[in-house]
Amino acid sequence: GYGDERDLARIEEFGCLPDADPKKVSGRAKDRGHQQLGTLGSGNHFLELQAVQEVFDATTAQAFGVHEGQIAVLIHSGSRGLGHQVCTEYLDLMDGSMKKYGISVVDRQLACVPVASREGEEYLHAMAAAANFAFANRQMMTHWVREAFRKVVGTADVQLVYDVCHNIAKAEEHCVDGRRKTVLVHRKGATRAFPKGHPVLPGDLRDVGQPVMITGIMCTESYILDRKIVV
Repeated sequence: GYGDERDLARIEEFGCLPDADPKKVSGRAKDRGHQQLGTLGSGNHFLELQAVQEVFDATTAQAFGVHEGQIAVLIHSGSRGLGHQVCTEYLDLMDGSMKKYGISVVDRQLACVPVASREGEEYLHAMAAAANFAFANRQMMTHWVREAFRKVVGTADVQLVYDVCHNIAKAEEHCVDGRRKTVLVHRKGATRAFPKGHPVLPGDLRDVGQPVMITGIMCTESYILDRKIVV
């Protein structure tokens, strides 16, 4: 009862990374996340009420479900303390494992191990679980937003435009040196931006591409873009 089927179609990976393994997430991380599901957090996280001021591409806006004068809600949050704990613990693990793989880095924050190593595989499983927690967290906040709209204006017709990760590493197929290859794409403070026709997009977005959120600050506008051209 905290969402509907349409929500899943508008979430990256349809709301669930398949490689998640909660057994690779520590009890400490789960304890931190247990009381935080459905919460925004601090730092640069925000939930902002906005108004759609101008539409530059009517066809794309219609596909996204956006129109001038509309009230919009932009949420920036993630896996909260659970994800932070996962990161901290696996950073320590990698920091202690680099020597045996012959790896050295200039900053501990760059600690890493081979993808196919035991440590690397365990981290990717735990990270995917944290990402799924983040999807669930934002879905809960979306639910409470709908509840607030129902109480204040008498309607809960709040449709999800798109939900996408901005700190993640994912195995994806991309064209590298003219060949299709499976690569591990790292995104830190960045989201994917798949173009028109990309097979992972839901059917109603295939003709326009994935919605791309560019968040503003308190004195500047935010933007919703599309990506129709493959660069």
